[in-house]
Amino acid sequence: MEIQKMLKKYVPMTETAFYILLSLTEPRHGYGIVKHVEDITAGRLVLGSGTVYGTLTKMQKDGVITVFADEQRKTVYEITDAGKELMKVEITRIKEVHRNAIAFEGEFG
Repeated sequence: MEIQKMLKKYVPMTETAFYILLSLTEPRHGYGIVKHVEDITAGRLVLGSGTVYGTLTKMQKDGVITVFADEQRKTVYEITDAGKELMKVEITRIKEVHRNAIAFEGEFG
């Protein structure tokens, strides 16, 4: 999928998609993704297998991730270069949201 179409489709990202891709800083299988997301969110976000595999299937179809089998024939997911570009754009967007939240949080307190 062309990068501009990918950006339009994925940005802003759902929290699920963001954390799945964030967990792919190294190749992981599905359960590894679920556990990593749970760990880095201190248990706040627990992804169901249906949600994870549905999102991974969509991302594979769109060229955001690739899929291969490891030595034990487990399915392993890896982010593509296009997926990395997508994450750079989304992280930049989230940083802007964070800056603005900090700047204006006193207005709501």
